[in-house]
Amino acid sequence: MPSVSVNRAAEMEVFAAVVERGGFSAAARALRMTPSAVSKLVGRLEARLGARLVNRSTRKFQLTAEGAAFHERSVGILADMDEAEREASAGAIPRGRLRVNCNVPFGLHHLIPLVPGFVERHPDVCLDLVLSDQVVDLLDVRADVAIRVGPLQASRLMARKLAASRMVVVASPAYLAREGRPLGVEDLDRHVRLGFSFARSADGWPFRDGEREIRLRTSGDIQAGDGETMRRLALEGLGLARLARFHVGRDIEEGLLVPVLEEFSPGDVEDIHAIYLGQGGRLPARIRAFVDYLAGALKNRPWDAG
Repeated sequence: MPSVSVNRAAEMEVFAAVVERGGFSAAARALRMTPSAVSKLVGRLEARLGARLVNRSTRKFQLTAEGAAFHERSVGILADMDEAEREASAGAIPRGRLRVNCNVPFGLHHLIPLVPGFVERHPDVCLDLVLSDQVVDLLDVRADVAIRVGPLQASRLMARKLAASRMVVVASPAYLAREGRPLGVEDLDRHVRLGFSFARSADGWPFRDGEREIRLRTSGDIQAGDGETMRRLALEGLGLARLARFHVGRDIEEGLLVPVLEEFSPGDVEDIHAIYLGQGGRLPARIRAFVDYLAGALKNRPWDAG
């Protein structure tokens, strides 16, 4: 039995190059090795196999019967290895467990409704979906894909933009009937501006009044720890909320929430990305299929500003 330290695939590749190039020197040039290194490797291979593979002379290169048989099998094995790598990276039928982490608002309103279509298209994939508003480390939670909304931090992970959603200030009809509709940014001083209880990348609500940029802090005695809670507070008429259109688009369509101060919007958006482990574009088929499916399904949504 060969030692585990022997790289048999490398030996096969070098020997196949010697045969296909017709000699040690030509193979060495193709492999960017020295002729002596190629010769020594083939010599070690012959010693390990206990058989002469080539007859060496200064004028010609000739395979032995054993060498011809070993070359034929090596070429087949190397081709099988290449095919296995292609299947493991991009060309295989998507199968296996796919662990996906997503924030609660996007997961509830968009990801979960897309799950039936993905499962129908890829029945061999077992989807493990976790919704959480905590920004997780994919390695720590053993996730394959994370859906992130908002600015990305510097990372060695791969990212693919799925969509973008413009921000909007909304309130329930009941709140506006009770407190009045704000017509200008200055009117917000007398309104409850619901805020989040966690640190945001940008503090306050931005507005643009002509050439003037304005940023107002949130106000009131109620805060939310996540976007879905913020949406529910707005639906209950407890104040104004500033959320992404992907989150409240259906509420606006159904008249449950009403956009306000749209003419003062700075037009800022929140990008939506799929984050995943990968290198050089080589991905397990299940990850590639899932990300491709999301990108296609989310394209040209009414709230997509990307």
